[in-house]
This record gives sequence, structure tokens and C-alpha cells, in this order.
Amino acid sequence: MSGVFSLTMVAESLRISAPYVCAAMGGIWAEKSGVVQIGLEGVLLTSAFASVAAAAATQSAVIGLLTGVCAGALLSLGHALLVEKAKVHAMVSGIALNLLAYAGTRLALRGLYDSASNSPAIEGFRFGPVGASGGALLGRVFADPVTLVAILMAVATPWLLKKTRFGLRVRAAGENPDALSAVGASVTKIRSYALLLSGVACGLGGVHLAFDQHRFESGMSNGRGFIALAAVVVSGWRAGYAVLACLAFGALEALQIVLQDDLRKSRGGDLIQLLPYVATLLVLAVAAGKSNAPKALGK
Repeated sequence: MSGVFSLTMVAESLRISAPYVCAAMGGIWAEKSGVVQIGLEGVLLTSAFASVAAAAATQSAVIGLLTGVCAGALLSLGHALLVEKAKVHAMVSGIALNLLAYAGTRLALRGLYDSASNSPAIEGFRFGPVGASGGALLGRVFADPVTLVAILMAVATPWLLKKTRFGLRVRAAGENPDALSAVGASVTKIRSYALLLSGVACGLGGVHLAFDQHRFESGMSNGRGFIALAAVVVSGWRAGYAVLACLAFGALEALQIVLQDDLRKSRGGDLIQLLPYVATLLVLAVAAGKSNAPKALGK
């Protein structure tokens, strides 16, 4: 139990939380503009695959990072066009994107690597101290460029939404699109830009997920997009609180890793793996009926 109160626990919590935070920031940008985005899972999966495929082909982690982020942005922009231009219901579009990402990445794995389960290993970014100590793990977390960009994005998102003209227009698109139109701004354009930023943020989470594992695994998003969306809802669509919720989910997942050796031979080992999902259901139940969603969300 001493491992719970250690640098290893802190490092694992931060490492695991990064994709959740990125996906949650993507959800904030999308839903603050008034567009329901349940396709975060698909964006994570697509960007993870694209980053690994590009990094493997070019032997460049930087190109892999840029490719993954661009793939996430394009998929999210496609969601915006389906919803705003083609008038497809956002829930239907989001489900379709998730299914497309899951099936498409499996098909691409088979076509590129003759495997239905995983890609070849990639180098990714390897910075920071070596070793398995808690201090070394924490050092590698803060030396990882993807993690640093994720932290910057988490700090910048609430500031951009509150302090910039663009952020004001994004919030207006989600709260009162008629008023936004009345001042001559295009609601469709603002929402499309917001979804583009949403894809960049969530795509960064997919890249982090893939680079952390140094390969792509089929279905490796493993519900993270849905848990990130739960964090958005629980936070009342407030970016800072969404980050805290993601850190809590990440800490619960890290707890299962830290304690798994002690519980491996007991039934508790199986039960501890359910912690993040049980916590998600509990906080959603507590938040039920207390929604502070943008007034024009889904309209």
C-alpha cells in the first residue's frame, strides 16, 4: 500500500491522465460551440493510428505527431460539416465516426502490417532519465514533448474561451446562436473552427496514447473518449474542472496499476480494474439533473 503514496503513483497518474485531458479539452471546444461530440473515441483512435503509421514510415516522431494531430482535426471537421452543412443529427454523426474509426483502423492494420491486433513498434519520443524509480518516471513524464503540449493546451483552453474574441463567439454559438447571427457572424463557420480545434486537442491525446505504448493496438482508446466526455458533463462544461475530473480518473487507473502486484492473486485484482468505470457512473449519477450545458447544445 505504500506505493499509493509515492512518486510512482504521481507519475503514473499524470501519464495516464494526459489522453483524458486532451480528449476532454476537445469535448469542451466542440460542445461550448453547441455541437454534441460523442465521437471523441473515434478521434482518439484515428489520430493514434495515423501518428504511428507516419512515424513508422518516416522514422520521425515529429512527423508522426503532426500527422496524428492533423488526422484528428480533419475527422472532427468532418463531424462539423456533417452536422452543420448536411444537417445530420450530431449523435448519429458521432456514432458513425466511432464505428468508422474502429473498423477503419483495423482494416488499415491488416492492409499495412498484415495484423488485426497491433502495428510494429516505433521509437516515439524518449527523453528524460532512465530507470524504474518514481523520480525517473516523473522526470520522463515532464520531459515528454506531447505531455508538455497537452499541459499548455489545458491551460490555454479556458483562457482562450474567456478572454478572446473568438472564445466569446464560440460561447455565443453554444448559448445564443441567433444573437451571434444578428451581429453578422456565421454560426456554421464559428462552430467549424471550434470543431477543428476540438480535433487538434483530442488528436494530441491519441498521439500521446500511441507514443506512450510505442505502437498502435486495435481499439486502444478503450473508452477513454467516453470517460473524457463524462468529465466534461460532470464539470459543467468548465475546462478547469474537466481537467481535475480527468486527473481523478487517471489517478484511479494508476491506482489499479500500482496495486496490481499486491492484488494479483486475489479477487481484488479483478475488482480494482473496474475503479475508473465505477467512478464514472457514480459521478454521472451525482451530476444527473444538475446540467449546466450550453443552452443551444445540439440545436
